Amino acid sequence: MTIRAVLARSPVIPVLTIEDAAMATDLAGALIAGGLPVIEITLRTEAGLEAVSRVAKAFPEASVGVGTVLDEADFARARDAGAVFAVSPGLVPEMAGAANAAGIAFLPGVQTSSEIMTARRLGLDTLKFFPAEASGGVYGLKQFAPVYPDVVFCPTGGLTLQNAPDYLACPNVICIGGGMATPADALAAQDWDAIRRTAAVAAGLARSCLAAA
Repeated sequence: MTIRAVLARSPVIPVLTIEDAAMATDLAGALIAGGLPVIEITLRTEAGLEAVSRVAKAFPEASVGVGTVLDEADFARARDAGAVFAVSPGLVPEMAGAANAAGIAFLPGVQTSSEIMTARRLGLDTLKFFPAEASGGVYGLKQFAPVYPDVVFCPTGGLTLQNAPDYLACPNVICIGGGMATPADALAAQDWDAIRRTAAVAAGLARSCLAAA
């Protein structure tokens, strides 16, 4: 499945940093039950890959990916754990090649026109816009739209349920990513029902991007 096809499954991609892999399936189950079938688990903790493995095995209907990929070797490790996509905060040509070699869909991060042009030369037209709020936000994305009509974005960084509709209204935003579906207090209390309800709100957000239809 291409990265664009993965992202088209959901308007919101929960980005999870998991310290204890034992809670991963309960957390993912709440998100999936709420209507969010695409989940990104970052590699910022030692539990990251184990969490990916547990979630991928427990929910084969979901699209589980890894985030904060900083090294070429991460792609093969992610694939072996059951991830179907990988997200990096930046764009390095060698990493795009490593993702292809590992057979895993790749979502690199970009911030500038030069980076978008580099991505297009590498055959990448579905990109993470990061950090979104600090890099021009909705206004910046709207400026990119007529210049790069073939490119769609998943903005991440500083997004909330309050500003999410503005991002999803952009014609070049296929989905958004972040922690808006997993409130810190609900996570701390392991209140899975509260997370399911928040996920349902996120899953109901409308998006205008034609690529998401």
